[in-house]
Amino acid sequence: MAFATISGMSGFSALFSQAAWADVDIADGTARQFDFDVLKKVAASKAKSPWSGAPPPLPDTLAKLTPQAYNEIEYDAGHSLWNTLPDRQLDVQFFHVGMGFKRRIRMFAVEADHQSREIHFRPELFNYHDAQVDTQQLAGKTDLGFAGFRVFKKPELAKRDIVSFLGASYFRAVDDTMQYGLSARGLAVNTFTNGQEEFPDFVAFWFETPQATDTTFVVYALLDGPSCTGAYKFTIHCEDKRVVMEVENHIYARQDIKQLGIAPMTTMFSCGTNERRMCDTIHPQIHDSDRLAMWTGKGEWICRPLNNPQKLTWNAYMDENPRGFGMLQLDHNFQDYQDVIGWYNKRPSLWVEPQGKWGKGAVRLMEIPTTGETLDNIVCCWQPAEPITAGSEHSFSYKLYWSALPPITSQLARVFATRTGMGGFPEGWAPGEHFPDVWARRFAVDFIGGDLKAAADRGIEPVITVHSGTVKQVEILYVEPNDGYRILFDWYPDSDATDPVEMRMFLRSKGETLTETWLYQYIPPPPDRRKYVDDRVMTR
Repeated sequence: MAFATISGMSGFSALFSQAAWADVDIADGTARQFDFDVLKKVAASKAKSPWSGAPPPLPDTLAKLTPQAYNEIEYDAGHSLWNTLPDRQLDVQFFHVGMGFKRRIRMFAVEADHQSREIHFRPELFNYHDAQVDTQQLAGKTDLGFAGFRVFKKPELAKRDIVSFLGASYFRAVDDTMQYGLSARGLAVNTFTNGQEEFPDFVAFWFETPQATDTTFVVYALLDGPSCTGAYKFTIHCEDKRVVMEVENHIYARQDIKQLGIAPMTTMFSCGTNERRMCDTIHPQIHDSDRLAMWTGKGEWICRPLNNPQKLTWNAYMDENPRGFGMLQLDHNFQDYQDVIGWYNKRPSLWVEPQGKWGKGAVRLMEIPTTGETLDNIVCCWQPAEPITAGSEHSFSYKLYWSALPPITSQLARVFATRTGMGGFPEGWAPGEHFPDVWARRFAVDFIGGDLKAAADRGIEPVITVHSGTVKQVEILYVEPNDGYRILFDWYPDSDATDPVEMRMFLRSKGETLTETWLYQYIPPPPDRRKYVDDRVMTR
């Protein structure tokens, strides 16, 4: 339909007209024409006006909810969005506003004829159980909207959700383990600057009604924030082993933006094989993701193990037309976590596959110190090199794969694990038997797969570069339990500098590259701490 059909009034107002409730359908608003072109024009129009500001306050009975009370509120499955479809494969339910979820998000059902009708809030859609919500305060408040939505798929209809959109522009999905892990976002704004980060909101969703047998559905979203607006189209495939999302977005800048993050991901890394500082628990490892993986525009495969640093760190990995990147959780061995609450061995990976040419930019990585596992402390996204100026428009398309393994892998050997500890003495000696005269740090990087074993007879050469310091004591060891090779080396500082040290390594044989590239950032301790190992003084 043409946008002109609603030009007699504000396009935004026309999309959001209200009507009285209907008993036969939870979509009770006045029917209005809708398609993606209309949404893009509405987003572009809104970007020309000032941001409407923070959401209005919620009724006290909702604003003061504790997390425990909020979790008592349950959507009534009998009022789910597609409940009337016979033998349906998918269904949608909505989250209640309350606690920290203050943004009143509007929901719309879209029929095959492009007619959309709003789904207004009413207490009858929820079961409040022991939440102690005063529903009298909510009566007649059809403008409360919802906090988000979640999607169910057979055979777990109305029992376990597989997709969830909740809070700002955050969303998550699962693979066949049915275990949530890291999150994605619609957009990141000024995450990697010294200024205030912005968290734009998805303020409205439109759901295309699928056929009962469909396992794919389409949802549109309107994003709004201080610096920009956005029109989004999500085509979500709920497959047997994974969830795949096709994302198309159109961003409209209200003002200049210092840093725009496309396809942002947020995850948690507390401790792993390489970082043990915060693992004084019963769990050998604690993380939603263990590495940042990148497939560059030039075809290089890169593994960058994650850190839990002692101070906030930023990194930018420059690229042009990236082929893919993601936050991966590749260790699915329960023994490495021993966690029956978080089930970190079941957490999915998230891989971004750009569609079309994204041009020049950088994969940005931020690592924030954390003392536990309840807060996400890792952010990753693509930052385009093109300046984001007020009035400009930017469009990106990509796929998101929520799965145990990324959808495409290299034929090269991959990094299996990274370990680090005190160095400067012969491997196999206990620290008390031999102390180095010079402080050093040891690194052990395990590679598995590919053609490593076949290349062993020709000779394996580690290619190691560091931007400061010196590498010594390089060893190549075959590790039978892993059926792979371990590269050991010690790093010695040039001086008393404590700046981060960028390390890079890959293996080759007779000029042939055998492995993906291992990247690592090591932050040396202050000089007065270099006589300590694991907070214990090394005495001679």
